Amino acid sequence: MENKLIVSLSPHVHGGDSVKKNMYGVLIALLPAFLVSLYFFGLGALIVTLTSVVACLFFEWAIEKFIMKRETTTITDGSAIITGVLLAFNLPSNLPIWIIIIGALFAIGVGKMSFGGLGCNPFNPALVGRVFLLLSFPVQMTSWPAVGQLAAYTDATTTATPLAIMKGVVTGAPGFSMDQLPSSLELFLGNNPGCIGEVSALALLIGLAYMLWKKIITWHIPVSIIVTVFVFAGIMHLVNPELYASPVVHLFTGGLMLGSIFMATDYVTSPMSHRGMLIYGVCIGLLTVVIRLFGAYPEGMSFAILIMNAFTPLINTYVKPKRFGEVAKKK
Repeated sequence: MENKLIVSLSPHVHGGDSVKKNMYGVLIALLPAFLVSLYFFGLGALIVTLTSVVACLFFEWAIEKFIMKRETTTITDGSAIITGVLLAFNLPSNLPIWIIIIGALFAIGVGKMSFGGLGCNPFNPALVGRVFLLLSFPVQMTSWPAVGQLAAYTDATTTATPLAIMKGVVTGAPGFSMDQLPSSLELFLGNNPGCIGEVSALALLIGLAYMLWKKIITWHIPVSIIVTVFVFAGIMHLVNPELYASPVVHLFTGGLMLGSIFMATDYVTSPMSHRGMLIYGVCIGLLTVVIRLFGAYPEGMSFAILIMNAFTPLINTYVKPKRFGEVAKKK
């Protein structure tokens, strides 16, 4: 019987792994952050997450079946669920359901399926949905419920996030000072307002440890982002500690941990070589701090990752691993 060589689209895995196995491994790694979101935001976190996941699954199924006219083979591989969870983790816990559904439609329909589906999208779909909502519904997307309102949803009391306080200090807005920032321990544990999945650095680092242990990802991207942000933010803090927050605060606030661990490491949209991953991570870290300190938005992680997603093909083209067996040409 003749053997056939089957060629498929990326992402490619080897060593007994599969796309489905790695996707569900990522979901397991996201569980600590989800449990923390329930602890601090309660009902709102549950509603936002379930709505986002169900909407992403539905839109992927509907687009494949009725628009692309093909078998719905990707619904059970975990990719749409991850998109739904990551989109939810980038949203406030009081966001109206209809806005979440629009974000899920844009994430799946535009960010993923319009390019052909899993393995073809140049940008992280969850971030595409998040940035679209941020630009389309800026008021609702920047209304942050205070932690501890477990039974509240749309009627939750809102407050300023640590990033908003830091931006207010940098821009000289009245009523903001560094003294208003939560302690480093509170930021590390998650006792501060923000998107439901980004508040606890501890929970996200547990997820990172799990994925490194299971070899779902490598250390290159998250470590290069974290180190770059720490160094660049540390330099700015040394220059003017009254104006710029400490590098530890930068690491534990906003979507830095969530983005560097779970979204920048996306198989499809990140470089393939280790050297390319380091370049990619350093650039994301630099862009994040630049946008946070000098840009119009308090947070820069989402924009930084999407910008570098666009440069991933260029990095893959010019930063390649050593080819074993290649004979060097004589000059």
